[in-house]
Amino acid sequence: MTKNFVDELKWRGMIHDMMPETDKVLSEGTTAGYIGFDPTADSLHIGSLVQIMILMHFQRAGHKPIALVGGATGMIGDPSGKSAERNLLDGETLDKNVTALKNQLGKFLDFDSNNENAAVLVNNYDWMSRFSLIDFARDIGKHLTVNYMMAKDSVKKRLGADSKEGMSFTEFTYQLIQGYDFLHLYQHHNCVLQMGGSDQWGNITTGTELIRRKLSGKAYAITCPLITKADGTKFGKSEGGNVWLDKQKTSPYSFYQYWLNTSDEDAVRYIKIFTFLDQQQIQEVIKTHNEAPHQRLLQRTLADEVTRMVHSEEDLEKVLNASNILFSKSKDSSFSDIDEETFTQVFEGVPNNSISNEEYNKCSSIEELLMFSPLFSSKSDVFRSLKENSVSINKEKIDSNKDLSSIELIHSKYLVIQ
Repeated sequence: MTKNFVDELKWRGMIHDMMPETDKVLSEGTTAGYIGFDPTADSLHIGSLVQIMILMHFQRAGHKPIALVGGATGMIGDPSGKSAERNLLDGETLDKNVTALKNQLGKFLDFDSNNENAAVLVNNYDWMSRFSLIDFARDIGKHLTVNYMMAKDSVKKRLGADSKEGMSFTEFTYQLIQGYDFLHLYQHHNCVLQMGGSDQWGNITTGTELIRRKLSGKAYAITCPLITKADGTKFGKSEGGNVWLDKQKTSPYSFYQYWLNTSDEDAVRYIKIFTFLDQQQIQEVIKTHNEAPHQRLLQRTLADEVTRMVHSEEDLEKVLNASNILFSKSKDSSFSDIDEETFTQVFEGVPNNSISNEEYNKCSSIEELLMFSPLFSSKSDVFRSLKENSVSINKEKIDSNKDLSSIELIHSKYLVIQ
């Protein structure tokens, strides 16, 4: 055991609810605990990163993490926190998502079977698919009353006066199926702890109650707070939607910028939740940041740590190199020094225009070339900007006398006009 798991989560602000005696059980030796991830997409996003961090802390504390990918529950949809029933995914899409999530989780947890507390990856479809409806109703359904299930917040909110759609029987069974997942892992993996977001408390305690009623066993629960932004906007969302862990869906550059742009208030909380820096290191970073907030040391440290963990040291170096070149006023730095993949990430979403080599080679003047840029609406606009000395190509100020043949294309195909 390298550290106390519960104490570690407490000072990081990562515990919302915890069943009595959970801390005591964890202090007695290696314990198996799990968190479930529903395959609603082919990548996890940074909202899921909170749960991943908890499993990583759990393993670092000497315990055995179990990551459950919900191939079965993903077919139903968790009603927790939802105001309406979501669309169900087809089998092929779910299989693709399950495989993608398994690969992603393997990057964060140690699945080396030689270690006593090696992580385990399971898919609840493997056991739920073997149940018939009659068997499930007889063996599992009889242990929990409808009264008990309807008392859960996730159900009450959907059945309340404000709910227009109500809740289907499909979604109503979700907590029972998740409860059985806990029971199955308790029986087959000696798993006595389930963890998750605070919105999962009802589903998790259904599992502990099922274990108590069916097996007279004792199981435990820990939930963490749902992460929010100080300004009330949703955490994990950017202008382009979700901030994904898959670099094909959210580029490392955009990923880095998301963390870099957090407010001071949010960054103080996030650096505790999303990094493994210890208490002393974090206090030192906050102290130094407060002495010169304009340098944004807190945000830069946060962005560095999370990007390195989710992507790689190499991706982080590419992002930092691109940022330094992008914002540098030095004539020694060139856009050509940014690798092409990162270069396209940096300018993702920036107004652009594509022209053929033939069109480019036909240009006889700077004015003709600039007319292809979406920055200018007319020739007079181009002439005026050149006269005001306000146009740069590839970071170099230009005028009407600029020789086109002296302009070097970035990666043989790009021009950046400012």
